[in-house]
Amino acid sequence: MATADFITRQLTLVIFCREPIPNQAKTRLSKYLGAAGAAALAEAFILDAVAKCRMLSPARLVIAGTGPRPVEGSTFFRAIARRFNATLMAQGAGGLGARMERALASFAARGVILIGTDTPSLPPAMLARSAALLTRSRVVLGPSLDGGYYLVGVRGALPDMFRGIRWSSPSVLAKTIARLAREGVRPAIAPGWYDVDRWRDVELLVAHLAAMRSPRAPNHPQTPCPATARALARLGLLRTGR
Repeated sequence: MATADFITRQLTLVIFCREPIPNQAKTRLSKYLGAAGAAALAEAFILDAVAKCRMLSPARLVIAGTGPRPVEGSTFFRAIARRFNATLMAQGAGGLGARMERALASFAARGVILIGTDTPSLPPAMLARSAALLTRSRVVLGPSLDGGYYLVGVRGALPDMFRGIRWSSPSVLAKTIARLAREGVRPAIAPGWYDVDRWRDVELLVAHLAAMRSPRAPNHPQTPCPATARALARLGLLRTGR
């Protein structure tokens, strides 16, 4: 049986993200962190997501970006791509489903996993687990606690799975699974995780990272999101050190 490491090296990993510009990124958090603080946290989420994906040594690492300017003209995206040896691509026009479908279709034949940046504390081992699931299933979904999913993987022909989905609703995962069932596809379900999009999610993230740093935590596990931890510390939300 192929190892998760070998499997991941055959895949393309795509990170879906928005350029972290004040008043355009993580706007739901601006009330609590200010526009600049919310953008700084969004930037940290992106850095951690790309670094985590690079650690798995995929066949190809792609940053699918969107923002007020073309991705190739963005100083931020160009710097991230150089730092992590990633390819840049534009998400393009249309709703979320249309943009995800376009990105997945480009790489689905040999296997692709698309992940957002709103799950900064996601352990890298869970990405590897999702890759392993793709060896047995045509589609993999990673459910998030808000009823959506933080990850989607496809190997082979891309099913018609995004049409008619009402995004940002608590039924996104259920509707997608139902849509796949009509296509005759039964997806594998990766372990669930939590998104960080609202202030209560930030509070959960801070509590989670603080608990990991606690002397009582087993073996003091290394934080899965060092850039995010530093950003939270700069914002005065997370204490540095033990």
